[in-house]
Amino acid sequence: MPPMTFRFQRLFSYCPSKPRNPLLRILVGVLGVALLALLVVFGLVIGLGMLLFAAVRRLMRPTAAPSRASEGVIEGEFVHVEKSPGRLGLR
Repeated sequence: MPPMTFRFQRLFSYCPSKPRNPLLRILVGVLGVALLALLVVFGLVIGLGMLLFAAVRRLMRPTAAPSRASEGVIEGEFVHVEKSPGRLGLR
């Protein structure tokens, strides 16, 4: 394997550590929880918006005309397939 270039080695060896100051630790923790809550709320709003859009679209769709299926008629195209004369095996 060729040796890793200095840029990639520096990128993959970076390991951030927690701040030593207790107040900064609390601030970073609260900031992380706030970011997590923001992303969860954003995801919920987007998901509920998509569901609401689908429901409104379904309600606004015009109703279909009554079909003859209510009279017991099934419409469609049918093809008659002939039965094969024998088995396809070697015997």
